[in-house]
Amino acid sequence: MTNIDAKTTVCALFGHPVGHSLSPAIHNAAFNHLDLPMVYVAHDVEPGQVGKALDGVRAMGYRGLSVTIPHKVEAMQSVDEVDPTAAGIGCINTVVNEGGHLKGYNSDGLGALNALRDAGADPEGKKVVVLGSGGAARAIAVTLACEAKPNELVIMGVKPDELEQLVHDASQRGNTSVRGCPLNDDSLKQEIVAADVVMHCSPIGMHPNEDASLVPVELLREGLVVFDAVYNPRQTRLLKETIAAGGIAIEGIEMFLGQAYVQFELWTGQKAPRDVMRQVVEANL
Repeated sequence: MTNIDAKTTVCALFGHPVGHSLSPAIHNAAFNHLDLPMVYVAHDVEPGQVGKALDGVRAMGYRGLSVTIPHKVEAMQSVDEVDPTAAGIGCINTVVNEGGHLKGYNSDGLGALNALRDAGADPEGKKVVVLGSGGAARAIAVTLACEAKPNELVIMGVKPDELEQLVHDASQRGNTSVRGCPLNDDSLKQEIVAADVVMHCSPIGMHPNEDASLVPVELLREGLVVFDAVYNPRQTRLLKETIAAGGIAIEGIEMFLGQAYVQFELWTGQKAPRDVMRQVVEANL
């Protein structure tokens, strides 16, 4: 651990609870690897206290924050500025302090987008199908519409009001063609057969229901890119079947790591030491 003194720059996690988080281990390992005079700590902040906690960040000169459940919306309402992509998503998970001016970002969707790009599967100009309309789907769909310029973005969900709102919000970002579709067997077949990239953002396949998959195996094919936001297990049934069909499978852990890389680079202005951060995560899985 870097020597901590009055010149040490502090970054922190705000959440409730925070005891399970790997973020302190990930970011401190990265700071230490680059010999940066920085430290990352976790604060358990009670709901309703985020505004006061952010005042403390300003007063004490913290450099940045990770913001996790249940504070992502409350924190967005208490910072001084919000990045346009995060505003479209409707919540933040990252804060950067520039001399007392707090700006909020959402790095979750960027984590997924960068995972696609790192796998050689940039979605620009492609048809992308997002399965789900909840929190992870919101972050990914809005970020893709803002940052990735897919040719077509199809969002599929089972909650009509939630789906309609997400389609509306994503449609306001960039020039991407965005449409919604009910998530059922017939529409899955129709949309995935023409898709280049599938982003699975539902909990289906998550431990302990590891034998489940939302996508019928016969829809998987060679060259199809499939990202699964589920990371427990790391390799879901959907990803195993994608590989068997000759597709490109991207694990949910890549989104988690990707959002951490974005946070680190926003706070430090330096490239994240990806291998070091990955080693911490893999050692703790």
